[in-house]
Amino acid sequence: MDLTNLSDGVAKRKLKKRVGRGIGSGHGKTAGRGHKGQYSSAGAQMPGTMFIGGQTPMHRRFPKRGFSNATWAKEYAIVNVGDLDQFADGATVDMAALKEKRLVTGTWDGVRVLGDGELTKKLTVKADHFTKTAKAQIEGKGGTCDLIPPPKLPVRNKMGQGKRAAKKKAAAAAAK
Repeated sequence: MDLTNLSDGVAKRKLKKRVGRGIGSGHGKTAGRGHKGQYSSAGAQMPGTMFIGGQTPMHRRFPKRGFSNATWAKEYAIVNVGDLDQFADGATVDMAALKEKRLVTGTWDGVRVLGDGELTKKLTVKADHFTKTAKAQIEGKGGTCDLIPPPKLPVRNKMGQGKRAAKKKAAAAAAK
C-alpha cells in the first residue's frame, strides 16, 4: 500500500448538481439545457416509454380483436385423489387442511379434485369440483364429497322487476 491507492472510502452521499449558479460552476447560463428546443423551458417532460417519435403509437397500430375473460376467470387449485391419502382416516379435507399439508400453496378461488391415484382411506372432502372418477373413488371408500356452493349471483334491479315479483308472490299466496 502506498499513496497512489489511498482513498477516502465509499462516498456516502453524492451532492446534487447545482445548476444555474454562474459561469464558473460550469453549469451556468442555460444550466445544461442547451439553447431553445422543446426541453429548454421549465415544465417540459421527456416522452414516456410508449412514445416512438411522430409515428402512430404501437397501441394504436395493433388490431384489437377477440375477448379475454381473464379478468373474471376463476383459478382453481388442482389436487389428485392419490395426494389425499396423506390425511388420517376419517379426516375432513378442505382448503385449510390442504394448505396445512402443503398440497396447495398460494391463493386460489377454490379446489378441484381429480381422480388420479389411489385412495385407501375414508375421507370427507370439501371442494368446488369433483371429477366422476374422483367422486367414485372417495365414495367407494365410504367417504363423502361435499360440493362448496358457488356465490349467489347478484339480484339485478331492472325496471318493473318489483311489480313482477309482487305478482308472483300474490299468485303463490292465492295458490295456497
